[in-house]
Amino acid sequence: MPRNEELRKQVDRQARRMNKAERERPTLIGQTVYIGTLGLLLVLPVVGGAYLGHWLDGLVEGYSIRWTTSLILVGVFVGALNVYLFIKE
Repeated sequence: MPRNEELRKQVDRQARRMNKAERERPTLIGQTVYIGTLGLLLVLPVVGGAYLGHWLDGLVEGYSIRWTTSLILVGVFVGALNVYLFIKE
């Protein structure tokens, strides 16, 4: 009889886990918000780097895009790192 009791407890535990997984299943709105967050985490550092670089290049006499290019690349790296860390959580 103790073996039947153990089996019943295991089945009850698995049934509770399955019910919980069904209730917490991601919805379309939830998935859309998640993808939107990933997009913002990637794009905002790139756009911020572009604006900061453009401003710094404007302070230099003549035509220069060194700061803009450099900070866009830094923004891509930071954005990719943000996305990686967010997904890892």
